[in-house]
Amino acid sequence: MPELPEVETMVRGIRPFVEGRTIAAVRVCGCRCRPITLFPGLKSMARRSVGRHVAAVRRIAKRVVMELDSGDAFVIEPRMTGLMLLHDPPDPEHLRIEWRFAGRREFNSVWFWDRRGLGTVRLLTAVEFAELSGGGLLGPDALTMTANDLRERMAATRRPVKVALLDQRLVAGIGNLYASEILHVARIHPAVPAARLTAPQADRIHAATRLVLEDAIRHEGSTLGDGTYRNVLNQNGGYQNSHRVYDRADEPCPTCRRAKVIRIVQAQRSTFFCPVCQRKRQH
Repeated sequence: MPELPEVETMVRGIRPFVEGRTIAAVRVCGCRCRPITLFPGLKSMARRSVGRHVAAVRRIAKRVVMELDSGDAFVIEPRMTGLMLLHDPPDPEHLRIEWRFAGRREFNSVWFWDRRGLGTVRLLTAVEFAELSGGGLLGPDALTMTANDLRERMAATRRPVKVALLDQRLVAGIGNLYASEILHVARIHPAVPAARLTAPQADRIHAATRLVLEDAIRHEGSTLGDGTYRNVLNQNGGYQNSHRVYDRADEPCPTCRRAKVIRIVQAQRSTFFCPVCQRKRQH
């Protein structure tokens, strides 16, 4: 479930306790469940990282990145149920990997926890990292893209706009939950072909993207009913209390109060919208 706001919250949570520190050990925890993807393997990972300083902690799309002074970079992709934690995991059985740091501070380890084992932890070389961050595999970040970027990228595809927003090659960082929220704020029907958006409609999506994602980051992300997402201190996010349409099918639209939220399926994902606020006009 972690999307851009949740991953950004993870990054901001661990950064003060990780940046500038020396990695003392990297170890795989004794999880007996489905293993996560670990590349290039623990021995190589430890050989290349132990004794190195963490130069920077940042986010690329929906990935946590710990850049080392060697030019290598740990790239952690939480996917459905992965979390970065400083302590107190939801349960110890699903702890996957620990980075232990030299010296003594309030927190001296960071863990990756993943209930379903779909996440990945990779240690990339400088060349591999450059290919990921600037090689065209990812579109512009949803928080920093310009309105012109969005207009051009939407104009290049005839897929429904909701489906297009989920394509990380077009726009990096938006997931299913926030795509529904963004389109509701922008008053755009999710089935409108992206290429048929007018310039004002695309500009509304751009503005709504910044508004929704920044607000979700301030609330430290969304913890849904399954309780999977937790911040780095194993506490709930707060943005789920501000959802307008996501997972609110058959409830009154909080914006117009004239219709009930509808759920449809697009590209095998649930989409939520208000049929009054987000009318599908004929072109």
